[in-house]
Amino acid sequence: MQGLMMSAPLLISSLITHADRHHGETEIVSRRVEGDIHRYTWHDCHRRARQLGNALLAMDIQTSERVATLAWNGYRHLETYFAVSGIGSVLHTVNPRLFPEQIAWIVNHADDQLLLFDLTFFPIIETIAPLCPNVRAWIAYCDRDRLPSGDKVANLMCYEDLLARASDALIWPEMEETAASSLCYTSGTTGNPKGVLYSHRSTVLHSFASGMPDALCLSARDSVLPVVPMFHVNAWGLPYSSAMVGAKMVMPGPGLDGKSLFELFENERVTISAGVPTVWLGLLNYVRQNGLKFSTMRRTVIGGSACPPAMLKTFQDDYGVQVLHAWGMTEMSPIGTCGVLKAKHEGLSSEERQAVQSKQGRAIYGVDIKIVDEKGDELPWDGVAFGDVLVRGPWVVSGYFRGDGGDPLRAGWFPTGDVATIDADGFLHITDRSKDVIKSGGEWIGSIDLENIAMSHPAVAMAAVIAVRHPKWDERPLLVVVKKPDVAVSREELLKHFEGRIAKWWMPDDVAFVDSIPLGATGKMLKNKLREQFKDYVLPTAA
Repeated sequence: MQGLMMSAPLLISSLITHADRHHGETEIVSRRVEGDIHRYTWHDCHRRARQLGNALLAMDIQTSERVATLAWNGYRHLETYFAVSGIGSVLHTVNPRLFPEQIAWIVNHADDQLLLFDLTFFPIIETIAPLCPNVRAWIAYCDRDRLPSGDKVANLMCYEDLLARASDALIWPEMEETAASSLCYTSGTTGNPKGVLYSHRSTVLHSFASGMPDALCLSARDSVLPVVPMFHVNAWGLPYSSAMVGAKMVMPGPGLDGKSLFELFENERVTISAGVPTVWLGLLNYVRQNGLKFSTMRRTVIGGSACPPAMLKTFQDDYGVQVLHAWGMTEMSPIGTCGVLKAKHEGLSSEERQAVQSKQGRAIYGVDIKIVDEKGDELPWDGVAFGDVLVRGPWVVSGYFRGDGGDPLRAGWFPTGDVATIDADGFLHITDRSKDVIKSGGEWIGSIDLENIAMSHPAVAMAAVIAVRHPKWDERPLLVVVKKPDVAVSREELLKHFEGRIAKWWMPDDVAFVDSIPLGATGKMLKNKLREQFKDYVLPTAA
C-alpha cells in the first residue's frame, strides 16, 4: 500500500521560489569588487536569476552541461547558483586560489561551456583562456563600462548586458530530483582533483538538515554572513539553506580581512557567520587590538580544519559568540557533524563544556557514521578507541565525476580519510587525517591534539605537527611553529607547555621555528609540503 501524499521533486529552483514568495523583501547585501555596497532583496534575486536562466537558454546551454564560476561571495554569484541549476544545467564553482594550470585542468576536465567571473580574477582568465578551447564564452560580472579589454580572451561578454537583453518571464522546468545540480572539485593536495557531482535532491536534503536546531539553527530572524567562499563546497550550503528559511544574506566579496568583516558584522547586524580558523584569527586579532565587541553576532560555524580550543574560548568567554564546531568534506556536501551540546551538558563547568565543544560534534540527521579498525571492524563509541571514519547518507558521494579513482566506497560506506574517536554521546573527535597520523613504536599519535595545545600558548601564531623519521621508534612528532610578531619564546618553554596535558610519549621530540606554514586553497595546512621540507631533519633523540 502506498501513502496518499502528493509527489513533488526536491529542486533547487524551489528554494529561490520560496524565498521570493515568502521572504521577498528580506535583504541581500554584498560588498562588490568595485568597492561599494550593493543592496537588493530575495525578490530581486529571483527576478534576475530568471533573466540569467533565459540568457543561458538563449546561448543554447543544454541540460546537464556545465557552467563555471570564478567569483567571490556576491549577489551576481548567488543569482548564478539558482539560474544554472534551475534550468537543468550544472553549476561548477572553481577555486581561484589554485594555480592557473590547475584551474585550466579542472575547467577542461569538467568540459565547462561558459565561465562567469569577477573582475578580480581577469588576470587568471587571460592566462587560462588559451588553454580552455571548449569554453564558448567568458562572462565578466560587471557593467558595460567596466568590461576589460579582451585582446587575449575570445568571446568576452558582459554579465549585465546579458541580463538586460533577457526577459524575467521564466517558469523553472521540472526535472528528476536526482538530476545533477552542481559540481565541486576536491582540493587535490595529492594527484589531480576529483569532481563531486551533487544532485538537486542531495542539496535540498542537506539544506533541510543543516538548518535544524541541532545543526546551524537557521531562521528568517537571522542575518547570515558566509565568510567561507562560495567556491568552497558551495559556501557549506549556506546560500541554499538561507533561501530555504528566508534569512538575510550578507556577502563579503573579496574583503576577508578583520576590519572589513567586522564592519559588515556591525553595519548589517549579522547574527551568524561561518568560516575556517585562519580567517577567524585575523578577525579576532583586529577586534582585540582595537578593543571592540560584537553587538549582534551570537554564533559562528568553524570548520575546514579543527578549531583550536584557545580560539573557541576567546569567542565564547571574551565576546559572547557561541562556537559551532562542524566537520565534513566536499564529498559530504559538506556538513556531517555539528557540535551542539545536549541538555546533559548544560550543568557542566565552562571548561568542561568547551572540552566537549572542541570535538567536531554529533552527526546530523541523514548522516550515518562509524569508526573502524585496520580490518574494517567497527570500534566502540567510548571516546578512547580511534579508527578510520566512514560515512553514508543521501548527500554523501557514491562515486566521482567521470568515474575518476574507481569505486570509492567500502561496502556502501565512504572512507573519509580521517581518524577519530566517538564518545558515548556520539561526539566525533578527529585526531588526524589518516595520511598525517604519526606512528611511533607501533602506536598512533594524533597531531591535531598536539597542535591545539601549541596554539594555546600566547606566543604561538600557528602550529603544525608532522612525523619525522626516527631510527628506533620509526616516527616521532616534530612541532613546527610560527611565532607571533615581536614575541620571544624558546624551544624549552614550548615543550614545557605540553607537560601534564598529554602522555609523555606523545611529547614532540623537537621544535622548529619557521616564518610561515604553507596553506592550501581552502586554508588548510599543507603537511605534505612540510614533510617534504623536513624530510632530512634529524631529531635530537635520533642523533
